[in-house]
Amino acid sequence: MIGFRFTQFQPDKEGDNFERLLNIFLELLNYTAGDVQEALHWLNELDREHNLTNDDYTMADFIEDLKKEGYLREDNPGSGSFVISAKTEQTIRERALEEIFGKLKKGGHGNHRTPFAGKGDEVTPDMRPFEFGDSLDTIALTESMRNAQINHGVDDFMLTEGDLEVNEQEFKTQTSTVVMIDISHSMILYGEDRITPAKKVAMGLAELIKRKYPKDTVDFIVFGNDAWEVELKDLPYLKVGPFHTNTVAGLELAMDILRRKKNTNKQIFMITDGKPTCLKEGVRYYKNSWGLDKKIINKTLNLARQARRLDIPVTTFMVAKDSWLVKFVQDFTQANNGKAYFTGLGKLGEFVFEDYERNRRRTIR
Repeated sequence: MIGFRFTQFQPDKEGDNFERLLNIFLELLNYTAGDVQEALHWLNELDREHNLTNDDYTMADFIEDLKKEGYLREDNPGSGSFVISAKTEQTIRERALEEIFGKLKKGGHGNHRTPFAGKGDEVTPDMRPFEFGDSLDTIALTESMRNAQINHGVDDFMLTEGDLEVNEQEFKTQTSTVVMIDISHSMILYGEDRITPAKKVAMGLAELIKRKYPKDTVDFIVFGNDAWEVELKDLPYLKVGPFHTNTVAGLELAMDILRRKKNTNKQIFMITDGKPTCLKEGVRYYKNSWGLDKKIINKTLNLARQARRLDIPVTTFMVAKDSWLVKFVQDFTQANNGKAYFTGLGKLGEFVFEDYERNRRRTIR
């Protein structure tokens, strides 16, 4: 008699150890801003405390596997110093997508639905008369043949342009997004790391757009005393600096980037944890970390109104809930006619995803 024989499962210890250590190593890279040596130092500390490795698979074996699998490369040949590879950067983004946007359902072709009909790749039940320029593969043959019989009769059957009907399709559009990431010193104050979750959200969002909306554009900028663009590959390496929060510079740069985009739909996502505290006037900086400085706040609100006139909504994700900060964000949101979320770090990614999806399906006039 043919049956099943059950034995005790013996896992591949080396493979399991590598994957387990790799998960910890990649997480540590987020906290060390991509510094391999520091991440390995902390991994060794964790190994000494929690016995992550054993005699069969040591930390040296893990490092060799990292090099062999293409996760590490030598900074300079023969130097013995390592940096993360493009493969590692991609893996970090993929894991950020899985962690932040793990509830995504499969599907979609990277285009955005709108309430309007037009050229697209998703057929609707609606019909309309054929117009010059319509693709031949959109012609509804059954309905067109029926129209020809009604209009010309069976005995003198003919099919003319006036008989043709086409299946209406959903018009789909593209969106240009700028993600602003606050790297001021307050993002690590009070014993709370806010920059790492912010980076994860940015990386997850980038991977989401790349996979689900490949025709879209997304740019990333950071803002402290000044604002500047960063590349997608640079996101794992972002660090907080001894900066104030120049929200004005960030908004000016974001709007300047979006002005150069040809897409009709444009939006800004701003991830921050505090109030604007800095302005640049010529070559000098005007700074005030205490309270809400009217000069800085008024300039920030003026930019919010300017973005509104340009039809660029700003969605603010404030990772703080102080009442006076809430009031400022409410004023900013009202001036821009945008959106705002006040959230703890645990739900930051979920809010970004939900609002991003909604913005994708709206049409900006």
